[in-house]
Amino acid sequence: MKIIIDTDPGQDDALTILLALASPEIDLLGITTVAGNVPLTRTTENALKTLDLAGRPDIPVHAGADRPLLRPGVTATHVHGRTGFEGVDLPPPSRPPTPGHAVDFIIRSVMENPPGTVTLCTIGPLTNIALALGREPRLRERIGQIVMMGCAFSEVGNITAAAEFNVYVDPHAAEMVFASGVPLVVFPLDVTHQLHTSAARLARIAAIPNRIGPVVAAWLRFEKRFEATKYGTDGGPLHDPNTVIWLLKPDLYRGRQVNVQIETGSPLTMGMSVVDWWGISSANRNALFMREVDVDGVYDLLIERLARF
Repeated sequence: MKIIIDTDPGQDDALTILLALASPEIDLLGITTVAGNVPLTRTTENALKTLDLAGRPDIPVHAGADRPLLRPGVTATHVHGRTGFEGVDLPPPSRPPTPGHAVDFIIRSVMENPPGTVTLCTIGPLTNIALALGREPRLRERIGQIVMMGCAFSEVGNITAAAEFNVYVDPHAAEMVFASGVPLVVFPLDVTHQLHTSAARLARIAAIPNRIGPVVAAWLRFEKRFEATKYGTDGGPLHDPNTVIWLLKPDLYRGRQVNVQIETGSPLTMGMSVVDWWGISSANRNALFMREVDVDGVYDLLIERLARF
């Protein structure tokens, strides 16, 4: 399957990229970066570093939007550290980003491939995707699906009391994407908070006998320190990798088709994902929204794939 990963690395974003690269079922056309966890210059640099770590300098990396559509930018350096890659000291990237804007790359890649054959795997704010849909309306019929990490229902928010981070950073972009008609598969906090990165699980990853396992474990140990303190646990949720894991083994997850709308008018609940789980309204069911996950199955697959490097 052909995919583009749109991302704001971030340690768990890098893990998502590594999983895609370790999976022969996936043809990674390229990586597009967006401001989010850290500013755009950092997210782009981190994507390039990840590809260097994996020995894949052939994968293009296109820098995209450096700020949300309408609101001031928000980062998560309090979670990911100043660079987004705290926990491991990687060398500088071996190359600059690929020439050309991320939005142009997304449009070109989708339009040059047969309709329905390119999946967008979005694990950061949705700014690039909204800009692409606005510039080329035909993408609505050409994109196979958007598989995204974002939103929340029962878990509510992780950046405010009401909102999940990726949606909160650019709620207007998220609103456009959910209204686009493109098939959406959503991995919310309801799923990611079940996937606790316990000390025992990180020890399994660290014990993988290659260069990748110890790096991933160190990244996650740093990233999850904030959430471990917040929740009083020995780890934190596993967020972004669910997107690629679902592409590889969808039967690890369960959800249902629902209507999701994004709040953009209220300062109190800005970026809230309003999920009609019970079908109360007659609104169009615009997303496959996941709520259940086989936790052990996810970690077994993650470790098996990382061991392939």
